[in-house]
Amino acid sequence: MQITAHALAEMVSGQLVGDPDVVVSEPAKIEEASQGQITFLANPKYEEYLYNTEASIVLVGRDFEPRSPVQATLIKVDDVYATLGLLLSRFGNGMEAIPGISETAVISGEAEIADDVAVGPYTIVSDGATIGSGVQIYGQVYIGHNVKIGQGTRIYPGVKIYSNCIIGKDCIIHANAVIGSDGFGFTPTEDGGYRKIDQIGNVILEDNVEIGANTAIDRATMGSTVIHAGAKLDNLIQIAHNVEIGENSVIAALSGIAGSTKIGKNTQIGGQVGIAGHLKMEDGLRIQAGSKVNTNPGKENAKLYGYPAIDYVQYLRAYAIFRKLPELQKRLDELEKQIGKDSDE
Repeated sequence: MQITAHALAEMVSGQLVGDPDVVVSEPAKIEEASQGQITFLANPKYEEYLYNTEASIVLVGRDFEPRSPVQATLIKVDDVYATLGLLLSRFGNGMEAIPGISETAVISGEAEIADDVAVGPYTIVSDGATIGSGVQIYGQVYIGHNVKIGQGTRIYPGVKIYSNCIIGKDCIIHANAVIGSDGFGFTPTEDGGYRKIDQIGNVILEDNVEIGANTAIDRATMGSTVIHAGAKLDNLIQIAHNVEIGENSVIAALSGIAGSTKIGKNTQIGGQVGIAGHLKMEDGLRIQAGSKVNTNPGKENAKLYGYPAIDYVQYLRAYAIFRKLPELQKRLDELEKQIGKDSDE
């Protein structure tokens, strides 16, 4: 993609400062950018790079005023990060599915596939599957029996979608994610072993959901595991059977949610968070990275931190005391020695 500064400014409703005819073809970081590239300045810590960058165009905030002359053309916008996200989607990630169905793909005669779908090499589409208009399926993907995929969805290489799962419109599923694997259900036997409980439910991803690479979402024991519209899950996440993730929630990498827990909408969960099973979380929850949650905070917009997780502010106060414990122990030992000496006298 090649575009002029003038066209970019019009696209993002920005204010142009500099050469309107300069052309860029790709984005880059401000400290590494060269001619023909566009970069951005959103964090004041990086302002020093602005005055030496070789980038042709720099996105800056609407109120930004440089302290020194800038060679690059500036485009001033209301929200730098939001504008950057829009532009990155236009430039793309360099991966485009080849239109049509690959000769090496295995497509069931009982599958329904829209005419404009792209299906990559060595992909399997099983009987009863329904694939909507504009779907892009990359190589080595497995689509199970009776799976439904809504229009405009992208499924990257190696994804496995088990039978009866439902994928909404405009979803993105990254490489090697597994949708609909068995829930972790076993019952003890008299001989000390475990007998598997069949998992007969499915997984539903509603519209505009994004699933990161190597994330696993287990099918429900009965009913559905549901990721509601607009939710975004990072790489390497485990979602257990019958979990529900609320609308527009985000979960960072290496987090795990145990079975039958319900997460409210607009929740933000940091990396490496663990959440116990059979909990019901209200809307607007914030969980700090590394926390372990085993109780329901019982209110909307709660902020949790720690192991086990408690109120965020309460945790910070407790930690301020905790980190002083060695010093306090030393002072206590000295006081005990002094008390003992005074007693002897």
